[in-house]
Amino acid sequence: MVIKVLKNILLFAILSLATLPIYAQQDDQLPQKEFTYGLNFNTNGGLIGGGVIKSSSYLQNSWFKFWALEVVEVKHPKENRRYSSSTGNSFIYGKANYLFVLRPEVGREYVFFRKAPESGVQVNGFFAAGPSIGLLAPYYIVYDYTDYSRGPNAVADYRVEAYNPEIHTDFENRIRGSAAFFTGLGESKFRPGLHVRGGVNFEYGRYREDVTGVEVGFVLETFSKKMVIIPQADNSQFFPSFYLTLYYGRRK
Repeated sequence: MVIKVLKNILLFAILSLATLPIYAQQDDQLPQKEFTYGLNFNTNGGLIGGGVIKSSSYLQNSWFKFWALEVVEVKHPKENRRYSSSTGNSFIYGKANYLFVLRPEVGREYVFFRKAPESGVQVNGFFAAGPSIGLLAPYYIVYDYTDYSRGPNAVADYRVEAYNPEIHTDFENRIRGSAAFFTGLGESKFRPGLHVRGGVNFEYGRYREDVTGVEVGFVLETFSKKMVIIPQADNSQFFPSFYLTLYYGRRK
């Protein structure tokens, strides 16, 4: 469902770009610098994929250069959230690792249609590339080791452990939920990779100094080896995705 929505948004953006009227660019009226930050939604990240910061500087002839840093969580398409019958807390059945990715990148951006000083929409096209820093962090759960055979004398024995399907076999009755989100981050394994990105963005904003907009595009990403998120499922080292970013910032 998320994939279909993002694809439709990207198609709408491209069609809108093709039908907009063309205005002459006046480079002396273009901002010299711009800094934005935003929230990312993508086809590999569930509801909210991550966040991004971006800094742009004017070059010439409607071209800008920029650097950006994006941090996202990549989820496996087979992730299945379940709930403990005793606590109501949720956990991802079969998941062994989180996959977090840092994407530093540099790129170029071209202003196709410039926004009027206090109204309208500015349309930019862009491309970028950079390394992908993958972090595989173990997925921790709360597992119940209580010896219920002792009846009323049983002493609660809950332990926070990295999920292991060979040890934590009784997921129906013994898994009490996921541990805190960043548990195990210090045990992350580093996986290098590369990514490229392209798309368009639409900038709004009532005032010239304000930047509010929507960016839609695609990311092609690969790592040096397979990223094992769910051991029992097929895992890949390639992660193509469509994305949408809502951003805000300032220009001068």
